[in-house]
Formats: sequence, C-alpha cells, structure tokens
Amino acid sequence: MITSDGSHTICVTGLNEHYHSIHGAVQESEFIFIKNGFDTYGSGTVRILEIGFGTGLNALLTARRTLTQTKKVFYTSLEKYPLGPEIIHKLNHHTFAGSRGKELFEKIHSSEWGMMTDLLPRFSLLKIKGDLVSAEIHGEYDLIYFDAFGPDKQPEMWTGNIIKKISGVTKPGGLFITYSSKGEVRRLLNESGFSATLVPGPPGKRHIIRAIKN
Repeated sequence: MITSDGSHTICVTGLNEHYHSIHGAVQESEFIFIKNGFDTYGSGTVRILEIGFGTGLNALLTARRTLTQTKKVFYTSLEKYPLGPEIIHKLNHHTFAGSRGKELFEKIHSSEWGMMTDLLPRFSLLKIKGDLVSAEIHGEYDLIYFDAFGPDKQPEMWTGNIIKKISGVTKPGGLFITYSSKGEVRRLLNESGFSATLVPGPPGKRHIIRAIKN
C-alpha cells in the first residue's frame, strides 16, 4: 500500500500489521533510525546491528547517508523471513533516496546473504537469515536498529532474554533505537544495562525509545 508520504509499505495479513507507518514509511524510518540514531552517533567507524531487515529501507537510508558523511559503516542485518524479489521489485523506496537511490537499492537486495559486501566506499552490508530468538549474535555493535514487529504482534522478540542478548553485543556508550514506546520495553532495557528514555516520535507517533548502553 501507499503511505501518506507516497512511499510503499507492506501489510502482513496474518499479523494485521504493516512493515512501516501508514503515516509515511520513508518519513518514519528517516526520523527514527537516521535522525535519532545514525546522525547522533559519533564519528569514525560505526558498526550497526539491525533486527528486522524487512524491505531494506533502513539499510538504504543509512547507505545514502554515508555519501554525505565521513563515517565508515559496517551494517549487519538479521531477518527470519526475507522477502522475495517479486515483492521487492514493486517497492518505490529507491525514489526517496536521491540520485543514486535505485543503484543502492539494487545493490542492497542483490548482495549475497551471509557475506559482508562492500557496497560503497563507506558502507558494507552483511545480511543474515536467522531467528533472533534462537540465533547467536557475534561481534560488538555501536548502534542497534531494533525494527521487529511490535510487542503486541511479535511478543517473543521483546522478552527480557532478547533484550539481554542485544545488550551483550552493544558497546558501552552504544545506542539502541526503536519505534516502540511501551513502558515494559523501557523497563527491560533499563534492567539489561541500558538507560532508556522517551523522545518525540515521527508523525502519527507521540514517542519512541532511545537507550544508551551503560
């Protein structure tokens, strides 16, 4: 479907849930993960872990951002149910990503799963097929994009064990960002070594959660 900013999202009928906000898919991702995540995190090398690759929108917007910044990004994204090309090819996200949007979108989706691939001089991507509930996560990360479906739709992704697993691979001073604003999520983050706060959300959402690893 087309959201309010003209960009596409996907409806998952089994969950009665959309991949992105109906108030604007690109607008939401840009506001939450780029403005309140990537743009606020330091300089130099940034290692990002994304939970929920989905349509690749967050990866696309992050890759585009590296064209105008000096950060070197190693981007790892975990996805249990990768979308097929018949769906990907219908999305218009690349039209919102500047003059190189189509090139970047195609590179992101054509890169091999399970292999870190240099897509741009300052952006490398590793896509992993896996289930966060059962998969081991390796490495240390500066920035977490937590973009799973909401706690009411996919509660197994928002448990104390999952948040502790994420905390275990987040560097001190690292940033966790998600569209959720639920008090239970903040509590779990605070109990797992983060300091979580509410910050203003994008159109259609009053607040989101931003947390710093202690």
